[in-house]
Amino acid sequence: MNRDNVPFLRRGLMLVLSSPSGAGKTTISRAILKHDLNLTMSISVTTRPMRPSEVDGEDYYFVDEKKFKLMINRGQLLEYANVFGNFYGTPKQPVEDALLNGQDILFDIDWQGTQQLADNENAKKDLVSVFILPPNTIELENRLRARAQDPEEIVQQRMSKAADEMSHYREYKYVIVNDDIEASVKCIEKILVAERICIERQIGLHEFVQNLRTSS
Repeated sequence: MNRDNVPFLRRGLMLVLSSPSGAGKTTISRAILKHDLNLTMSISVTTRPMRPSEVDGEDYYFVDEKKFKLMINRGQLLEYANVFGNFYGTPKQPVEDALLNGQDILFDIDWQGTQQLADNENAKKDLVSVFILPPNTIELENRLRARAQDPEEIVQQRMSKAADEMSHYREYKYVIVNDDIEASVKCIEKILVAERICIERQIGLHEFVQNLRTSS
């Protein structure tokens, strides 16, 4: 299915957004998904408890640790990581099917998961990675507290881990300082426009050009 107004199909891409907790990647992700019909969210599998506002199969696939490790052993995950004592991972088959159909997938994962994708010979060609930084640490802590989702102990753990997470910004292709949500969303939309027309993703481009040449 062609969604880019070109006469041939392109391969989909994996748009990865990473940031310390509270830097705004979830808000940015929702805004982009709302306006971009060719972008769909990758649903991760996790062993952490489901929050009251979450729905199994929409926000995450919630499983126990035994099933998660079985998925690892069977090679069913593109990437996985242990974050604050809970496992998170990306199921492989739904992503591969979507990319072949020209569908772009949005990933909300940390630097560990992104590194696994970058090290995967099959996945790295589809990877478009963006790291989101907060304008300052005071704003980061304020955002974490404003969410009111985590107990104080977890908030402090996330703040302690933020410095280490931010040190991995060099491993990403793009970096955005999220001082303004609307501006950050526009930046990522521009990244998508450029990455979608990369020559490596244009399936059938060679044949299209050849036809143009012979019909001229």
